[in-house]
Amino acid sequence: MASNEAVEFDPSSHSHRRFNPLTQTWVLCSPHRTKRPWQGAVEPPQLEDRPRYDEKCYLCPGNTRAGGIKTEAYEETFVFENDFAALVEQEVLPLEQDFNQNSSLFKIQPARGKCHVICFSPRHDITVAEMSDDEIRGVIKAWTKLYQGVSKDHPWINYIQIFENKGSMMGCSNPHPHGQSWSLSYIPTIPAQILKSQKSFALAPSSLNSTGPRLTNGLPSLLLSYAASELAQHRKKPEDSRVVFTGKHFVGLVPFWASWPFEVMIVPFHRHIPSLSKLSVDEQADLATVIGAVTRRMDNLFECSFGFSMGLYQAPVDRHTEDEWESYAQFHIGFYPPLLRSSSVKKFLVGFELFAETQRDITPEQAAKRLRECEDVHYKVKLKGPK
Repeated sequence: MASNEAVEFDPSSHSHRRFNPLTQTWVLCSPHRTKRPWQGAVEPPQLEDRPRYDEKCYLCPGNTRAGGIKTEAYEETFVFENDFAALVEQEVLPLEQDFNQNSSLFKIQPARGKCHVICFSPRHDITVAEMSDDEIRGVIKAWTKLYQGVSKDHPWINYIQIFENKGSMMGCSNPHPHGQSWSLSYIPTIPAQILKSQKSFALAPSSLNSTGPRLTNGLPSLLLSYAASELAQHRKKPEDSRVVFTGKHFVGLVPFWASWPFEVMIVPFHRHIPSLSKLSVDEQADLATVIGAVTRRMDNLFECSFGFSMGLYQAPVDRHTEDEWESYAQFHIGFYPPLLRSSSVKKFLVGFELFAETQRDITPEQAAKRLRECEDVHYKVKLKGPK
């Protein structure tokens, strides 16, 4: 029973927890901390000029990479096998039963894989936020080709994780616009949990009355229901909305359960799309538009090249069969940027967040409002004109 001193709960000012139904984890939200005065510096716009071509960059067309292999003189999105891959393709013999010491405390499992680098553009001086919709669509086509092709050529591959680490603050040592693809013999921990959560939602009796389009099997979809709810809220009360940008088929929003200050999810809202390979031509084009709109707003927020880790979540590999996970998985993209108050002040996952649970100060609603209010024209174009 509440005490006489209890007040009505206000999520914009009272500490509270939010549940992430995809990862089955909680996030502590502390909005009252945003009232602390900020005495840090406000940095001027970042206008660093990188050359269009850098002879020392191993990802620029025609240059020799660190492993001694010459990069093709490409003119559009280009993919090659990573010279220093995190996984090896070599198959190993089945483990002896006593290899795990007959104990649940000492488990080991072989892991095979193939790793690729995806050069988004031949230009060294831009990022995705500065690319045209058509150029971003070229990146999506390269992602799709990898998703469809690698597993077809290598039947032992079960999952393909596509991602980008943008900026030195995310550990990226080369500023040339690029991402990676790790093709794995297993389904990794986080995607596996997200797939299980989507299936559990679809099969739960409590989900039967969920709003939004259904999965192709007629069952409710966690992310289609979620997107429908967010868009309905946006139409009803746009000032409190978590929506950042809406396209014809995809919406970019700050998730209700976001962990990172300006985290964004891009998700379809019209129909069930299990993977890249199921995108129509029109959906592919709209996805490019939404990615461009979201990343430009991120850059414009602090007038800097906004660092983030971006990753694709989708059904396990395309084997041209009705896979169990494909029946429940909904394709979506996550952007996890660490910047908090300026181009140099970032959030660190330390202390309580390492040992207890993730915590954030600014609410997802406040973050979405700030991103939504950013202009669609990239700040560099406004200040310097088009490149």
